[in-house]
Amino acid sequence: MNFIKTYIDKCREIADTIEAQQQNIAKAASWFAESILAGRVVHVFGTGHSRIMVEEMWPRYGSFPGFNPIVELSLTYHNNVVGANGQRQAMFLENVSGLAERILRNFSIDKKDTALVVSSSGCNIVPIEMAELFQQKAIKVVALVTKAHSEKSKSKRSDGKKLTDFADLILDSGAPVGDSMITIENLQTPVSPGSTVGSVMIINSIKAEVARLLTEAGQPPKVLTASAIAGDEKAKELFESAYDEHAHRLAELYKNVGKD
Repeated sequence: MNFIKTYIDKCREIADTIEAQQQNIAKAASWFAESILAGRVVHVFGTGHSRIMVEEMWPRYGSFPGFNPIVELSLTYHNNVVGANGQRQAMFLENVSGLAERILRNFSIDKKDTALVVSSSGCNIVPIEMAELFQQKAIKVVALVTKAHSEKSKSKRSDGKKLTDFADLILDSGAPVGDSMITIENLQTPVSPGSTVGSVMIINSIKAEVARLLTEAGQPPKVLTASAIAGDEKAKELFESAYDEHAHRLAELYKNVGKD
């Protein structure tokens, strides 16, 4: 059996699932564009491998300021695997109640902000509490989960609530229960996850729609662009101006910390 083709075919099925969510993707983009046009930010948070989606949103080529990527190394630092800063600790910490509050204590949150919280299972405590805290501050929350997997998974919270219980809008990566998509004869467990594929498609679909909305509103985004496209000077100009704008937006998040 050609498992390479099988995996690619399953990714096409995921693409169909993403396409069916165009209306909700557009709604999320409209909320995010409103925050950016108001001079505020979209807070993007994820633990574990959901960090991939946070960094896919910003900063990287083809992206632009307006997003606050909240990445806690203690929850996402995977490459050591074992030993100091290992995966065991990260998986433990992402289920420590109260950590989300300590993370958000660093920022002055505004009602004009919005948030995107990413968790495939939607069952770990820190992402759930992060979404809960955003909602308590009257901030719209978009949850990016793997719907089939989340529905079959058990929340780590004692009350059984999941990330989707604290979301104003839910987007689905389209991956199956357990995430992995390939079953091989004589191998007891499946391999090759699909949630990253679907989630990255959603992230960049949102990004494209937000860019359109900002441009039509007369505030075209400063997109990080390769010199092969923009030329050396323009690429450097965009790089510097985009990072400067990011710094100015984050300055708004820090200047009133502790004054609330």
